[in-house]
Amino acid sequence: MIRTRFAPSPTGYMHIGNLRTALYEFLIAKSQGGSFILRIEDTDQERFVEGATDVIYKTLEMANMPHDEGPDVGGDYGPYIQSERKNDYIKYALELVEKGEAYYCFCTKERLDSLKTETGHEAIAKYDRHCLKLSKEEIEENLKNGVPYVIRQKIKGGKTTFHDEVYGDITVDNAELEDQILIKSDGYPTYNFANVIDDHAMNITHVVRGAEYLSSTPKYNLLYEAFGWEIPKYVHLPAVMKDKHNKLSKRNGDASFQDLVNKGYLPGAIVNYIALLGWSPSVNQEIFTMEELKKEFSIKGLSKSPAIFDIEKLTWMNGEYIKKMEFEDFYKWAEPELKAAVKRTDIDLKKVAKYVQTRIGTSKDIAAMVSFIDKLPEYSTDLYVHKKMKTTEEMCLENLKAILPVIESIEETCWNNDTIYGKMVELIKEMGIKNGQMFWPVRTALSGEPTSPCGASELAELLGKEDTIARINKGIELLSKQTSDN
Repeated sequence: MIRTRFAPSPTGYMHIGNLRTALYEFLIAKSQGGSFILRIEDTDQERFVEGATDVIYKTLEMANMPHDEGPDVGGDYGPYIQSERKNDYIKYALELVEKGEAYYCFCTKERLDSLKTETGHEAIAKYDRHCLKLSKEEIEENLKNGVPYVIRQKIKGGKTTFHDEVYGDITVDNAELEDQILIKSDGYPTYNFANVIDDHAMNITHVVRGAEYLSSTPKYNLLYEAFGWEIPKYVHLPAVMKDKHNKLSKRNGDASFQDLVNKGYLPGAIVNYIALLGWSPSVNQEIFTMEELKKEFSIKGLSKSPAIFDIEKLTWMNGEYIKKMEFEDFYKWAEPELKAAVKRTDIDLKKVAKYVQTRIGTSKDIAAMVSFIDKLPEYSTDLYVHKKMKTTEEMCLENLKAILPVIESIEETCWNNDTIYGKMVELIKEMGIKNGQMFWPVRTALSGEPTSPCGASELAELLGKEDTIARINKGIELLSKQTSDN
């Protein structure tokens, strides 16, 4: 059975690249009836952030990617937190020392720094295997005296060839590889060592990670061979880019999953969008439910080319998701933004919600779209001029003056969209003008905005009779002044 793992470090919010890796691991497993495992890799104690593990749990839950095994749900291959497996790593490292596949290194930081050579803007140091030459007696004496040490992998000669499901066969000359550290001086394993041990111990069949780890893969394979273990299948993913030249990066302040949620994007839309960042489905389709992704996903569809994160495309997709929401679900989601933007107690927020649902890209678009409800903004009479409607300021003034008494004549008990619309259409027919030549100036007078979430009669119903009359009078006032000045 296929077993994949998501192994994040608890260092803060989950950035888009990490979430995409998790998603592909989840889909590889679920598309073939396999298991998706969560493992917390907390060996980098310096970067550990309190509460970050809970963030990982919450993110996976919000993204609808439940794990089959993990620290919070248990499983047969625990513990699922690396720091709780510390003794295992030391045991395996010592086994490699006994086999001659690893060795103790007692070199000080000062000595290691002395090996560095300046190359361009960075200093590069390749370990010179100084401690590989130590005698058994020297090693035992250092250990007896408590001299700090690390355990390094002994890279053998020759070449290493491995197969990647995305990039194909890759061959590396082992001479290019450094004797990497397996166990640090604090007794914790390095990422490179721990993930090999854990992947084997947890029967992981497919290792999915960023393409930046391609160069490290020969080291992993040499470890597998040293232990006599089966090598898993590799799936390396190209980077997610913010543009043609720069990677999307948490360190550079680029949006995390939680940032996008806070900015008004739906988790389902975010997941759908990132699924397409490096994967091409076999069907001509862009909007997928999670169940559809599980059925459609295939490793064969993964690309070698970096994918560019396009916030505009995400916003479009989010808008499509918003349109498809059940209204009650949409209202519950949008209610905080609506209440923050509309303070009037006489406004039916559910009606406002119905009007905006099909017009927004994110929930944060709501405030700007409905701000006119509480207070008519200052606006230019230029808004009344509409080329398509063939309206002029003079025409709009005339039509607003004509509609005002009609509006005033509607009883409060009959103040609804159907009545208002019907009365407006009657007057339009009497005047022999086009619908837009009446609806446009009324809509403009009521909103003071170039666009609004609904038409003239809906706005009138929403605002109420008193405010509608007041705003039409304001429009007449502005147009009268403008046309007289001209």
